[in-house]
Amino acid sequence: MEKTFPRDLEANLRKWMERREAYAIRGPRQSGKTTLLRILEDTLKKEGINVVFLNFEDPDVLDAFEADPKRYVKSFLLKDGRYCFLMDEYHYVKDPGKKLKLLYDTFENVKFIVTGSSSLELSGAMAKFLVGRVFFFELFQFSFHEFLVAKDSRLAKIYEEKNKRIKEFLLGEGGETEVEEEEDIFLKEFKPFFEQYVIFGGYPAVIKAEDFETRRIILKNIYDTYVSRDVVEFLKFTDALKYRRVVRALAALVGNMINYNEICTTRQTYYKELMRMISVLSETYIVNLIQPFYRNPITELKKVPKVYFFDTGLRNYIIDNFNPLENRTDSGALIENHVFLSLRNIFQEATINYWRTIAKAEVDFVLRIKDDIIPIEAKYQSFKTPKVSRSLRNFIKSYETKRSLIITRDYWGKIKVNNATILFAPAHYL
Repeated sequence: MEKTFPRDLEANLRKWMERREAYAIRGPRQSGKTTLLRILEDTLKKEGINVVFLNFEDPDVLDAFEADPKRYVKSFLLKDGRYCFLMDEYHYVKDPGKKLKLLYDTFENVKFIVTGSSSLELSGAMAKFLVGRVFFFELFQFSFHEFLVAKDSRLAKIYEEKNKRIKEFLLGEGGETEVEEEEDIFLKEFKPFFEQYVIFGGYPAVIKAEDFETRRIILKNIYDTYVSRDVVEFLKFTDALKYRRVVRALAALVGNMINYNEICTTRQTYYKELMRMISVLSETYIVNLIQPFYRNPITELKKVPKVYFFDTGLRNYIIDNFNPLENRTDSGALIENHVFLSLRNIFQEATINYWRTIAKAEVDFVLRIKDDIIPIEAKYQSFKTPKVSRSLRNFIKSYETKRSLIITRDYWGKIKVNNATILFAPAHYL
């Protein structure tokens, strides 16, 4: 049997398993949704629950189910007791929300868990029919924590301890515990793992691969089948070359604001077409746009988004650059992308923006957790003493923030600026 690695989402899924609501697990292709279902299948069977696994990529299963969903599901209910139907690639079903509502309302002793690779197809189509009947979850590529659990359990434990420290600080928990100024003694041990993760990304198949060429071939396959073919088919796009040029342009722009006019001119597309491409790339978990944070529309940007990729390895394949961080001109942008993905994984209910003024003062991220506004800077460099940019100082002063985070290469520290406490923490602990 192929080796499987634990996923952080599993505990969250188990937490609500006793409830009747259906689950919809969304996420990129090849992010491990099928494997997660198989892990759940084993766990549930051990608990005495009857489990039925249906793969809707199989045309025979899909045709039989769509012909009469109620009769098809009922045909599996051969024993007494609770049932759980694990329905993989459910986005292939026509009218998925309508059919799942019918099943939910018909079979009271059955838990339905479905997966899909498109936020657009699973959310929009289902939410309208399943208000109050479905919990949505997202399974992304491996986080750095999950990567470490798969690679080195000792470093994973160290990461958990340090990450908890950062998370509690950002949430305003744990009091004003002092952080001594220190260099990270574990940097040399973390460095090769962190570099591999940032350069090659978090797709499970890539993590399992042991050599450069295998990782590159896997990323090529993901790009060819998922980014290049599936999305082109979804778009019904006739000029695939133009689409690939746009994807490459976005990959080169990671961490930067999107200049729509420039992309339209250099990639020979038009605005409406470009916006449709970017929308589908967002809905299919390839790119993620973050909007500017503003309160003064005269002095602060309010419209132009910044772009990040859901997986840095796929992004690096698209621009054909797997060089080490110290040999790259885009290392700052890559670390910034990593910081964004980490913040999104840790604070899934929070809003993430960036801040920039007309005068070009900028803060990489503005994390909004309930009423708290927390500016965050990604500075992947060695610090001997704390350094705070003028832009960050301006933001802290303007918005009277209580906390701020600066991501470093190897430095821990804490200082006060105005009434804000600023924590300095190494990137591999976020």
